[in-house]
Amino acid sequence: MNRAYTVSQVNNYIRGLIDDDLILQSITVKGELSNVKYHSSGHIYFSLKDAASSLLCVMFAADAYALNFRLENGLQVQADGSIGVYERDGKYQLYVKKVKLEGSGALYEEYEKLRHELLEMGLFDPMYKRPIPRYAKTIGVVTAPTGAAIRDIINIAKRRNPYIKIVLYPAKVQGEGAKESICQGIRALNVHGGIDTIIIGRGGGSIEDLWAFNERCVAEAIFDSDIPIISGTGHETDTTIADWVADLRAPTPSAAAELAVFDYEQFCDDLNGYETDLRDFMLDYIEALRGRLREQELKVKSFSPNNRLINMKDRLLNLKGTMNRLMKHRVVLLRNREQALEESIRKSMRIKLRDSRFRLMSIEGKLSSLSPDGLMARGFSFTESVDGRAIRSIHDISKDDLVNIYLRDGKINAEVKEIIGK
Repeated sequence: MNRAYTVSQVNNYIRGLIDDDLILQSITVKGELSNVKYHSSGHIYFSLKDAASSLLCVMFAADAYALNFRLENGLQVQADGSIGVYERDGKYQLYVKKVKLEGSGALYEEYEKLRHELLEMGLFDPMYKRPIPRYAKTIGVVTAPTGAAIRDIINIAKRRNPYIKIVLYPAKVQGEGAKESICQGIRALNVHGGIDTIIIGRGGGSIEDLWAFNERCVAEAIFDSDIPIISGTGHETDTTIADWVADLRAPTPSAAAELAVFDYEQFCDDLNGYETDLRDFMLDYIEALRGRLREQELKVKSFSPNNRLINMKDRLLNLKGTMNRLMKHRVVLLRNREQALEESIRKSMRIKLRDSRFRLMSIEGKLSSLSPDGLMARGFSFTESVDGRAIRSIHDISKDDLVNIYLRDGKINAEVKEIIGK
């Protein structure tokens, strides 16, 4: 009875057989790239195929980092590496160390090498890109004189602007001598004079057909041109070195004509619109100036001597009226104050007179009570000597002296009989 093996044992055994095969450990396989996938880890997974079969491949990040071009489906390549078994899935695959292009792929590799070199030199830098003239009168074209490209350029240019002038330099755009012909065309149009924009290009084709526009000398001629250049080479998906260096890239020669030649009808419409806008603006501006002029006239009139005199008269009349009102008001106030003062004085005089009468009556009462008559009316008497001296003390008189005693109602003549002291 045969011994039963596990799947892992079988896969491991097959792996050992392959690892021991010297041919499979250092092998070069050529074919077409398909199912290319760049993983976030940096690894690249793809297949190599030919007309009959395909081979799984993997290129780890450390090796992929050294690639000088990007792997894309359809490229013909040669891959160096070793065959190994991925035991988990039981699949064998090519572990790729290096990849190089072959055939058209080799041209693509050369294209990428020159593109990176010119990029490092700064020929693609936007700072060197010149603006395309908006209203070109004359355009120069460097292309084949009998191809579809020149017919498309002429048709579109004349349709957009029937007055455009086209100067064609009949260049060879494919095969031997094409690059020299294109360079000569660019230089010749620069010498010609009066040309606003140059279009270079041709119709679509393979990378080999378009190769003249990937040459270094063409790139340098475009960069050295004093006239802005539009590159319209191939179809929309084609990109050449000339496209990178040119001041503007168009996807096709027809599109290049669209970009180089302005639409004459649209230009006329724009001019009419600008004329209308300018007229409206000028009318508004003139009306605004008239308004400002009217304002200035009013200001001048307001500052004229006649107006100033009228204003001063009006002001004087107003001041006179104000002064009269103030004077009348002042007179009324003074009269009211005078009347109030007179009334106050009268009132004060009446009060003072009344008070004086009261004081006078009080003084009169006091004087009356203190006068000899008053005193004598209250029972007092006044004594004097016969010679008229007032007797105020017992020392002013002697015994047996004659005296006159005055009473309220008469006088008594008497003789002093006795003097009694206190």
